[in-house]
Amino acid sequence: MTFNLRNRREDGSTPVLDTWGANSDYGLLRDVLLGPAENYQWLETSSLSKKSLRTGLRFDADVACRQHAEMVDAYRSAGVTVHFHAADPELPYQIFARDSSVMTPYGAVITNMAQWWRRGENFRAIETYQRLGIPIYDYVTAGTFEGGDFDIIEPDCVLIGWEGVEGRSQEQGALQLKRWFEKEGWEVRLCGIDPYYVHIDLMVVMLAPKLAAVCLETIDPGVVDWLQGKGIEIVAVPFKDTMMLGCNVVALGSDRVLLPNSSHFLKERLKALGLQVYDPEIDMIANGGGGVHCMCQPLRRDPV
Repeated sequence: MTFNLRNRREDGSTPVLDTWGANSDYGLLRDVLLGPAENYQWLETSSLSKKSLRTGLRFDADVACRQHAEMVDAYRSAGVTVHFHAADPELPYQIFARDSSVMTPYGAVITNMAQWWRRGENFRAIETYQRLGIPIYDYVTAGTFEGGDFDIIEPDCVLIGWEGVEGRSQEQGALQLKRWFEKEGWEVRLCGIDPYYVHIDLMVVMLAPKLAAVCLETIDPGVVDWLQGKGIEIVAVPFKDTMMLGCNVVALGSDRVLLPNSSHFLKERLKALGLQVYDPEIDMIANGGGGVHCMCQPLRRDPV
């Protein structure tokens, strides 16, 4: 299937893509989309970046670029083909490729960014998908919504976060996605979260089939019951670790996980479970408000 601007069918019978797409967040990762590092700088976008700026931490662009390159090397050493958004100097947070779009089995959803300095990322994302020949599923139009709040738990099952008018994803945007994917036959669960957390992928991330990293101290207990009812084993990550993006990690498939070098707690738990860990240093990037999961958009995973 070639690029088109709107692949979604109103009746929910949207065809699954032949080559691109992902029906899970843990199938073997073949292709990933990353943002550029050269235009990155810290802005007051989240509680973490505000703290970094308030406490006088110094941003070093050269270090950020080196750390980004280390992460790219980690993906490539894991056999993942890496694609990049074209850099736009007007978009300092373009490095966080998770937020401007969402990959599905039917094509990419173009999101609707909340902060004015990030809205241009959506337009550049459309250009990227056109260049790669990946169809657009549809566009979020009912309210703001960002990709870090679309959390595929398993095939045909998604957890969607929203933070309200003060957050980055609004309930209206989440409900629009819910209607679309329920028509496609998916199970959709919505979860309101505190805007302090920015996105749901800071506290719930799939690691492997039936295995998830979850912050039990902050997520809705009903979501925990829902996950466990599906037979999903939970690796509990402490609140203080999630605030340093220690739960914001990427499943590579085949029992391999990419996580920040600073995520010591989860790293040891995963090694004890027999998972292989890739752990690039990303603190100069993360202190601006996003981790490895925030920086990636899976373009192609093996179906599970």
